[in-house]
Amino acid sequence: MKYRLPGKKSLLALLTLVAVATFQFLENDPAQRSLSSTNQPTTEQSNDSQANWLAGEWITVDGTVKRSLPDDNEGSRHQRFILALADGRTLLVAHNIDLAQRVPVKSGDRVSLRGRYESNTRGGVVHWTHHDPDRRRSGGWIEFNGKRYR
Repeated sequence: MKYRLPGKKSLLALLTLVAVATFQFLENDPAQRSLSSTNQPTTEQSNDSQANWLAGEWITVDGTVKRSLPDDNEGSRHQRFILALADGRTLLVAHNIDLAQRVPVKSGDRVSLRGRYESNTRGGVVHWTHHDPDRRRSGGWIEFNGKRYR
């Protein structure tokens, strides 16, 4: 059986298809998106679409504090706690207490928050739950007992 090389038109069509697919992949790649000039993701997700969360996306969620963890005091200090979502999934919340007031939460408390999601093998981390000190983005927050901590 002999194989024929594709003609110029077929080869050009194939190359165009590969170029378009590559461009679309890079446009939707969260790592590439985080390199944008504003460094702010283009979408915001909420609880109902959490299976689709991508690293670097701003999310708004509510849940129950499962447990508080010791503060992370290396570099900027962060209050840390585990947030349990309604679907059973958990997130680590890392709230910068050098930029925002500590949130007085304990196990069993309900909170809502907005922050930047980063994936990991344990469900993910939410950070940037505070204002942007450089005022380049809207930043995030944590709401607890009717008060917004930012």
